[in-house]
Formats: sequence, structure tokens, C-alpha cells
Amino acid sequence: MRVRTGARGRAVADAAVAVAAGVFTIGMLRQGGLGAAEPGYRELDALGVVLAVASVSPLLLARRFPGVAWAVVAAGTLALLVFDYGLDVPPGALIATYLLAEAVGGERRRRLAAAVAVAAFVPAAMTVMVLERQPLLSMSSGLFAWVAMFALVWIAGDRSHLRRQRIAELEEHARLREQDMAAQRRLAASEERTRIARELHDSAGHAINVILVQAGAARLLHRRDADRSLRAIETIEEVAHGTVADIDRLVRALREGDEPAGPAPADTVALEELVDRHRASGLDVSATFHGARRGLPSGVAWAAYRILQEALTNAARHGSGTADVRMSYGPAAVDIEVSNPVGVRRRSGGGLGIVGMRERAALLDGTLEAATGEAGTFRLSARLPYAAAT
Repeated sequence: MRVRTGARGRAVADAAVAVAAGVFTIGMLRQGGLGAAEPGYRELDALGVVLAVASVSPLLLARRFPGVAWAVVAAGTLALLVFDYGLDVPPGALIATYLLAEAVGGERRRRLAAAVAVAAFVPAAMTVMVLERQPLLSMSSGLFAWVAMFALVWIAGDRSHLRRQRIAELEEHARLREQDMAAQRRLAASEERTRIARELHDSAGHAINVILVQAGAARLLHRRDADRSLRAIETIEEVAHGTVADIDRLVRALREGDEPAGPAPADTVALEELVDRHRASGLDVSATFHGARRGLPSGVAWAAYRILQEALTNAARHGSGTADVRMSYGPAAVDIEVSNPVGVRRRSGGGLGIVGMRERAALLDGTLEAATGEAGTFRLSARLPYAAAT
């Protein structure tokens, strides 16, 4: 719709320019020139009107066919000179020259051909005047005026082309930049959704493993130790409630594209509380914490929390019910080491949980190693620097 409106506006402007040039030409021919009518000029008649119209009417199509329009206008202008009408200034030819220079500004061959044609027009007009027995000396001032007018008009048309070309380049640059920014926003949103999905996987996987362990404990202890069985069932209920809340929060974030709402681990206290919860759920955890409690960058806090959570979940699921945790809050990084004996030797590479933990550590320029030793002890160690997260 905008393109049609712009084309219609240009067509109206071209028609107005052609009409104005025609009225000016006819008025000039009627007066025998711009100044006082000199003897020997032919008075305006029907032929003069036809030639005047022919010298301006092609301007209506000059934007679509600049070369053809300029040739027809030049021919009409020369015809007016041949029949000795008082044409001191050729408005149609000047306007056609401007439009021609504007149209061919970026093409070398067409530009050269157009420049040669325009440069040859003034000598051709002067030749016609000389052939009409007009003294060359009296035409010298007019000759210089015509040369100056056509040169200035050509330069103006060429500058206009360059300006339009520059505007088009800027618009294209802005469009490409907007597309690039949109692509970056989509990529950032995709990465954020991937991160949220990973959080959902970790949270749900941890909860399901805890529930499996506690359900098995409740089943085995149902008759021998009713109190411990009841505590296991209570742990299952607590973990299930928390998991439902996490899933609701994360799925809502995936659906709405927002940051997950809710509390996030922000310091080392959350890590110690995580160990206490696993200990309360039945896992025999011995924990050693080196360094004073401190706040952590959010990236390090989340990564440390999820890595420790995954490691303890693996210890409860694949181990013999015990785990040894060593945490060190150093001046430059958090060091995590979790070891637990395993009943069945597991591969060093681990499953998707180990892959996710390695990815979290790598995003912080940290390291994570996980392997099962010869003694049947699975050991995980991670180092998470503060600097990358900051």
C-alpha cells in the first residue's frame, strides 16, 4: 500500500512538473524569448504549440524510460530551434537531463552514453542556430549560459542519485541490523528456554530418584520400623509437593518466555541445607565445609547447587547409601568433591546427568571430572570459578 502511494505521488509530481514546463515554454515562445522579443524570431503558432508540447510531454515517462524521454525532448527542443522560435531556455531538456543523470548514476556504460549525449546537445543546438543565420558572436553569452545550466543540472541529478543510493544503503543496513537483533533475541530466548528445560530435567530427575529411594525404604521398613517408614513417606510427600511447584514454575516460564520465578540459591548456606535434606531423607552423608560462609554469584550458586544435587541423587540411587562431601569456598572458586561406593561399577562417562553437570561447569570456565575408581568408589570433583560468572 505504501509503495503504491509513493508511486502515485511521484506520478502526480511528474505531471505537475511537465505541465509547469509546458506552460513556461509556451509563454516564452509567445513573448519571443525571456527578454524583449528580438527581430527574426517566429511568432507562436499551432506548430509551435505542438513542438512545445512534444518537448515537455515525455517528462511524464522520464522516470521509467529516462533515455527515450530525453531523446524525444531533445528532438522537440531542436525542432523549436530549427523553426526559429524564441527559445532562450529549454526547460524540458533541462528537466530531462536532471532525470537522466539521476537514473543512470550507478551504471558506467549508460552513464557515459548519457553524458556524451548531453554534452553533444549544446553544440548541436548552437549549430542549428548558426544554420538559421544567427550571428555566432551574439550567441556566445547564450552558449555559455546553456553550457553552465546543463552542467549544473547534470551534477544535481548525479548528486540526487548518490543521495538516494546512500539512503537506500542506510535503510538496508538498518533492516539487516534489525534482522540481526531479532535473530539474537530469538537465540537468547532459545538459550534461556534450553536452560529452563535443563532446570526442569534436573529438578524432576532429582525428585523422582529421591521418591524412588524413599518409596523403597518405606516398603522395606513398613513392618520392622514404622516410624522410619512414616518419615520416608513424609519425605516423599514433601519432595512431591516441591517438585510439582518447580514443574509449574518452570513450565510457566517456558510457556511465557520469562525468567523462572521463585527463590534461587544465593549463598553457601543453600548448599549446606541441600546436604541436610539428603541426610534427612535417609542418605548417610558425611560433609566437610572449608571456608567461611559467603554469597555466591548467581551462575555459580545455581551450578554448584545442581551439581551437588545430582551427585547426591546419584549416590542415593546407585550407591550403597553413603556419601562423602567436601566443599571448599575459596577466594576464587568453589570446589566440590563427592564420593560414594557403588554396588555395580558404572561407566566413567556417566549418563545425561553427568553431561549436564559438565556443561554447567564449562559454561563457567570451570572443570568437572567424574569416574569410578578401582576400589569401586565413584568420585566427582568440580571447580567453579567466580570470575566467569561475574
